[in-house]
Amino acid sequence: MSTQAPTFTQPLQSVVALEGSAATFQATISGSPVPEVSWFRDGQVLSSAALPGVQISFSEGRAVLTILAVTNAHSGRFSVRATNGAGQATSTAELLVTAETAPPNFLQRLQSSTVRQGSQVRLDTRVTGIPAPTVRFYREGAEIQSSADFRILQDGELHSLLIAEAFPEDSGSYSVTATNSSGRATCTAELLVQGEEVVPAKKTKTVVSTAQVSQSRQTRMESRTEASFRTTTMMELQMEGAELTQHLAHKTPPRVPPKPMSKSPTSSVIVAKVTGGRQQSPSPVRHVKAPTPTPVRCVVLDGLYRPGQGAVLLTSVVFFSDP
Repeated sequence: MSTQAPTFTQPLQSVVALEGSAATFQATISGSPVPEVSWFRDGQVLSSAALPGVQISFSEGRAVLTILAVTNAHSGRFSVRATNGAGQATSTAELLVTAETAPPNFLQRLQSSTVRQGSQVRLDTRVTGIPAPTVRFYREGAEIQSSADFRILQDGELHSLLIAEAFPEDSGSYSVTATNSSGRATCTAELLVQGEEVVPAKKTKTVVSTAQVSQSRQTRMESRTEASFRTTTMMELQMEGAELTQHLAHKTPPRVPPKPMSKSPTSSVIVAKVTGGRQQSPSPVRHVKAPTPTPVRCVVLDGLYRPGQGAVLLTSVVFFSDP
């Protein structure tokens, strides 16, 4: 087990007490093993038996000596000594007994402040009074108890509230009161704890080179030219198809040759007998009317125009007739 010499995390503070009132000395001590504590007045060991009306205690590192009703005979230097196997330490303070009284008076008042989140905050005030006033700190009207997060410190007339790490929820109105038998005094200040700022993300810009812009424009122009060419070619082919249909409709139907007569002798005799001596007229020629040609349409479904080459490649053409 490691050892540690005694140290005073909070030493004794001098006290000014009104005659007949109570006076208290207190100190906080640390050490390992737990040190033994002794009190002295003007260098003499002090005990309850040697000085009636004195109460002495030591618990959880806190040493306290209280004189219930002080007189001028109690004035002097009071000391507390802490000792263990690793060493010792001593703290000393004065006790002044007076018949005069004075209400609390702030020599230094609390100051308002604005801090960043995570900062350490210290609120200081300096106050006097006879007898020595009792000082308490408050936030929004609620008393603050000394803890690891909010430490209340005293060094003579200086009283401090130490906030180890401030957060936005610690913002508010802080006050301190000093009270003794002659009166009471209060001072107030504001504390603002600013949270962390959110930095907006930087907007990114897309940089397009001149070559990319030119290529993009050329591609769009070629696409428009090809689409225009397809439309024009389709219209021209439709017109040519219509002209072809009209031409076919007015064309003279083909002439059908007459049906050859039979060469049988018997048939020739019979015909001669029937006709007798009449002059035989030539056989009439029957004209057979050809069916009306069906209009034909030609539609280009797809074509490819090659800029700069002056050429058109038809990749898909369909011919169809109307029913």
